[in-house]
Amino acid sequence: MTNRFFAGIDVGTGSARVGLFSESGELQSTASKNITMWHPQPDYAEQSSTNIWAAICHAMHAALEEGGISAAQVCGIGFDATCSLVAVDENNAPVTISPTGEDDRNIIVWMDHRATAQAKRIEALNDPILQYTGGKISPEMEVPKLLWLKENMPESFGRIAHFFDLPDWLVHRATGTFVRSLCSTTCKWTYESPKGTEGEGWSESFFAALDLDEVLEDNARKIGQHFAQPGTSVGEGLSEQAAAELGLQPGTPVGTSLIDAYAGALGTLGTETTGTDAGQGEKLALISGTSACHIVTTTDPVFVPGVWGPYFSSLTPERWVNEAGQSFAGALIDRIIAGHAAAPELREKAEANNTNIYTILQAELEALSGEETQTHLLTSDLHVQPDFLGNRSPLADPTRKGAIVGLTPQTDLASLARQYLATLQALAYGTRQIIEQLNDKGVGIDTIVVSGGLAQNKLYLREHADATGCTILVPETKEPVLLGSAMLGAMAGGQFNSLEQAMKMMSGGAAQISPRGTAVRRYHDAKYQVFLKMQSDYAAYQALMQSEE
Repeated sequence: MTNRFFAGIDVGTGSARVGLFSESGELQSTASKNITMWHPQPDYAEQSSTNIWAAICHAMHAALEEGGISAAQVCGIGFDATCSLVAVDENNAPVTISPTGEDDRNIIVWMDHRATAQAKRIEALNDPILQYTGGKISPEMEVPKLLWLKENMPESFGRIAHFFDLPDWLVHRATGTFVRSLCSTTCKWTYESPKGTEGEGWSESFFAALDLDEVLEDNARKIGQHFAQPGTSVGEGLSEQAAAELGLQPGTPVGTSLIDAYAGALGTLGTETTGTDAGQGEKLALISGTSACHIVTTTDPVFVPGVWGPYFSSLTPERWVNEAGQSFAGALIDRIIAGHAAAPELREKAEANNTNIYTILQAELEALSGEETQTHLLTSDLHVQPDFLGNRSPLADPTRKGAIVGLTPQTDLASLARQYLATLQALAYGTRQIIEQLNDKGVGIDTIVVSGGLAQNKLYLREHADATGCTILVPETKEPVLLGSAMLGAMAGGQFNSLEQAMKMMSGGAAQISPRGTAVRRYHDAKYQVFLKMQSDYAAYQALMQSEE
């Protein structure tokens, strides 16, 4: 019998990746291709759907070749991507969203904050729909971006026939269908999924109050008329054109998509461990890459100020989802390192030792502390406030800025190592704050399941365990986000009857990291109080400056 494989296709902030998985979730091969991003102005981030599709096709051909897999063996495809806004015309050609006027730049990337003013005006409406976004709305979501386009680029806005979330556009490009995922539309577009899947979830009064009535014309043709739960088989599968471009067979089943972080949650929440310290409460999926997302599912809806959701059936059927996050995670670490005078020395040392910069920083910290287990103590007088790109959760304030307290005249590698460690700890305190807000509403999180690039950083994981008091599970699979997308393809291809079954059959085991002893906890408790004080101090600084305006 011919082996069956399922393709997971992930479009992150910087690359398109393809993973080919067996029925049991084993990774057979993977490949990636970088994608282009433009920053024409501060707070702007733009991409091209043409460039992204070409990168996907390149990666798919490479993965098939590496794995020795034929087109006939690929029995299902799943897509995930960042929650970025794609604009196309009636002929599905790109329409510019860029001040440059270049049509090929037709994607406003998730991290683009050009619509911050529009988001504030939307919040001021206090519309009931905002109860599903923690009482706030982020400029990283799609409705503020729609409003910005109408107000600032009316010619483009008038030319656009369809607005897609990037994961939905990928399914459209692959199949020619217009079915949207309940994941992207519920989480980023204010669609109320409990009301139905044929457009009943759009709020006419909400869009009318924003003078965006036109997007709901013709039964909301521009933003979505038909919706399905993730993993639902879409249309007739791969179109002839898409199949030829990808090197696959026409008609190969394609599943409804997920946002990339949700694919990470799907690919990790099914992992199990036999460790004696494994938690008995809810699991939080922590997907850490350029940014970080914190996702938890519950039986009943949980409303938490400053935390997105609850969203219904946006991950698995009949479950509610809350999503929190940090807009800057891996990107914050990169920023701290790049902004330090010792960064060139660090990179030269890593190259000379044929290793990565994080291994060098870890070794530097161990040398400074005298032993591996005591490195956390090196930051007792050094503290980072990590909101360099605003606070996504739980403060939900995109205007916030970051800070470092405890700087000295030193600019050597030891200074950089300490700042790096303090940054990892700050990210862990942000996660702790999110968990506390969720648990205060009765969620009961005691375990964190990690994925994304930072899941490979042992120090990041250790600081999270110690700072939150939660058990950390590190899935054995090398590519949990791609695995989550492959699960969508496996369900669409009929391998499993439900995503829950796919999670059970394709998820592997996990390594376990337990929080350390009482003394370590006391240290992090003290630094966490500094973290909270720095947050309140920044608010006081804002108030002082506003009083002078």
